Amino acid sequence: MPPKAQARRNLARPTRGGGTGMRGGKRSSLGGKRRGDVQPGDPIPYPKQTRRYKPGTVALREIRRYQKSTDLLLRKLPFARLVREIAAPLYQMGSEGDNWRWQSGAIQALQEATEAFLVNLFMDANLCAIHAKRVTIQVKDIQLARRLRAAWGNPV
Repeated sequence: MPPKAQARRNLARPTRGGGTGMRGGKRSSLGGKRRGDVQPGDPIPYPKQTRRYKPGTVALREIRRYQKSTDLLLRKLPFARLVREIAAPLYQMGSEGDNWRWQSGAIQALQEATEAFLVNLFMDANLCAIHAKRVTIQVKDIQLARRLRAAWGNPV
């Protein structure tokens, strides 16, 4: 004898109050009140407060993020405009009157070298600040780091 087939159940949820299920029903998530139906004595809805971290926590997270990544930190287009602006007086010295063309690889190489220089400068300035028993880099730390580099024969 073949086994009996089980009766199939209707898995659809019945609607309540004449609505059409999840969408288009008469009830809302505000318990039947609309946003404009505020009555005297209703509790005031406060906005959700943003998360506040201890000082330095976000800075350490950003340091870890930037140390992991290898992408460039300066935006490409503003840097390219800066390079063209610095090179513009050299156009006037040359015999041709029109602007120079720049290969994208040349600007990228300049940007890589610039960012490497700035990262090393900030590392040296950080050491100067730590030597002065501070954790904040100041202008005098950057000036001292550049002066010490020049004293050792490195370009400023």
